[in-house]
Amino acid sequence: MAAATSKSVRTRTAKGTVRPSAAKSKRSGWERFRTFLATGGPGANSYVVLLGLDTFDSRQLLRSVEQGLPYRVFERLVANTSLPSDAALVLVNIPRRTLTRRKREGRFHQDESDRLMRASRVFARALSLFEGNRDAAKHWLSAPHKAVGGEVPLALARTEVGALEVERLIGRLEHGVFT
Repeated sequence: MAAATSKSVRTRTAKGTVRPSAAKSKRSGWERFRTFLATGGPGANSYVVLLGLDTFDSRQLLRSVEQGLPYRVFERLVANTSLPSDAALVLVNIPRRTLTRRKREGRFHQDESDRLMRASRVFARALSLFEGNRDAAKHWLSAPHKAVGGEVPLALARTEVGALEVERLIGRLEHGVFT
């Protein structure tokens, strides 16, 4: 089944994954996410484009995490966030030696895949706060903030509890509540 729009063509594979047309896939995940910010995007899971994923369906994403995401998602996260790989490793809480093993194996474990999804979600929230300005989002995430006890949001977001705190702070800032 294929659906046509005036801007691009998408095809749905047998597994339900939506693959963009060649013209669309040449755009980086960051550029696609910025477009989603401007147009309303595909919904709550639009942050997965920062990982280079082509589906926004929650059930399919859950299956992908359970199976383990392919190694390339880490490379896409680094490219799309423009974070140094060491900062990305801090954010996803994966030691360098483990990353080297996962590269060789070609796939992350379930818990590591979940952390990659969380890292993408947090960075996307910061991108949204700064209206798609990647440098501003990266700078904000890399600087200590009084509102989170003087901590650096990238370091806080290594855990789910910390990531939720960073996301709550972003939500307060989006609503003009400066704490």
